[in-house]
Amino acid sequence: MIGVNDAPALKTADIGCAMGKVGTDVAKEAADVILTDDNFATIVTAVEEGRRIYDNILKAIQFLLSSNIGEIVVLFFAIILAPLFANRFGISNVGAITPLLAIHILWVNLVTDSLPALALAVDPAEKNIMKRKPRDNSKGIFSGGMVYRVIYQGVLIGVITLIAFVIGLARSKGMPEETRIMIAQTMAFIVLSLSELVHVFNVRNNKESVFKTGIFNNKKLLLAIGISVALVLIILFVPTLRNIFKLAVLPKENIIETIILVFSPLIVVELFKLFRINTLKNE
Repeated sequence: MIGVNDAPALKTADIGCAMGKVGTDVAKEAADVILTDDNFATIVTAVEEGRRIYDNILKAIQFLLSSNIGEIVVLFFAIILAPLFANRFGISNVGAITPLLAIHILWVNLVTDSLPALALAVDPAEKNIMKRKPRDNSKGIFSGGMVYRVIYQGVLIGVITLIAFVIGLARSKGMPEETRIMIAQTMAFIVLSLSELVHVFNVRNNKESVFKTGIFNNKKLLLAIGISVALVLIILFVPTLRNIFKLAVLPKENIIETIILVFSPLIVVELFKLFRINTLKNE
């Protein structure tokens, strides 16, 4: 729109566009968007970029919320099941049965989660992004299948972390009680930290397999994951830091089980995508 008489139409439109060079001042004031180059093709590029940014915001929210729900789930059920675990595995101090210490949770929230979440902001646009129908602006970010995915993926992360803790207790029989609990907590910490880094690939596309959308097309995300993994390994292998975090040297027989649990979120969500149960019918 360029003329004075176009102002009412610009006000009525969902998004009013005015020419930046030849448009009148009245049209520019009434418009939501001003094309500085007077080229309507620029709108296409802007829409694509806007959709990419919105998608990436949703990815970060889904990743962070599902990760936090996982932490809540593991702590909640650990408290409820603590007497059962104590009786089953012969632990006299019921109060010591906690999969994660406060320092572990702080580390996961401040370091493990933050770097990948920031890197998701520069995730490339999906291939079919311009083939979608316009989004209903009356719907919020938790519409569609967002709540569903956040809950089931969060529960999944919490359950595998709790399983890691239980395996740590079960496989360390005969050791001192304090050592058994430290081994179990170490397994839970490793599984929670690294499974969330694996899970970040799940949220990049809720319909297509990660192997179709590409693993290596966001170098900043790979760098963020690499840094987070390196920091976790430094904690595990540097004795001083390991003592600060109250972690134990993980027995060799527990390594394979830990690796399987770490990659299980990717396997489960890939199956959900394969059978089309990762999204709702109206998405």
